[in-house]
Amino acid sequence: MTSVLMVLTAAAHWTLKDGSTHPTGFWAEEFLVPYRVFSDAGWDITVATPGGVRPTVDETSLGVMGGLPHTNRRRREELERLAPVLDHPASLGEVAGREFDVVFYPGGHGPMEDLAYDATSAGILTAQLESGRPVALLCHSPAAVVATADDAGRTPFAGYRMTGLSNREELGTPAARKATWLLEDKLIELGINYDRNPVPFRPHVVRDRNVYSGQNPQSSEDLARLIVAEVNSQPE
Repeated sequence: MTSVLMVLTAAAHWTLKDGSTHPTGFWAEEFLVPYRVFSDAGWDITVATPGGVRPTVDETSLGVMGGLPHTNRRRREELERLAPVLDHPASLGEVAGREFDVVFYPGGHGPMEDLAYDATSAGILTAQLESGRPVALLCHSPAAVVATADDAGRTPFAGYRMTGLSNREELGTPAARKATWLLEDKLIELGINYDRNPVPFRPHVVRDRNVYSGQNPQSSEDLARLIVAEVNSQPE
């Protein structure tokens, strides 16, 4: 059975450059849609967070910015059904060193707060990259790549073509105007070949070797389905 590790942020806020904090967490669609796709494919799913902390859903992702009312009602119901999974995630320290066929990071602003600085997460990403097995990062979760950089700013992801939430999309969020850094800028700074859909909030998925990335929440299903199709097409 194909195994997938889904790494969620444990952060419930995002610290801005003026010292204020913005409530956040993981983006509902970016977890729920890939989880459903992987589950429908019959994959074995492990959900993990830093320290095994119960992840917080960003309530904004269940409001107007998350979709139509009936869509958000369905997502709340899905979150309730998955409460046993979310209430007791594995700790990143527990899963580090284990081999997974796929490693998948959903987004939300939370990864900007914790996964961007988490050494254990960085080790998981680096090991998966070096293994040649798929590693996928969605929306804000490419921020986790920041933690893979050494003191000189070198990351093993440099030179890879990747996407993630663009500055144009990000700056539609008032809090982002007070951010310490923006994802697009940081990825370019790290030497990643940043790629985006010029039309904001339209699906955009990029694959470069074994690195898969999605630009925004709207890319969630396309990214997950691409990974399932390509993993399932590989010979036994």
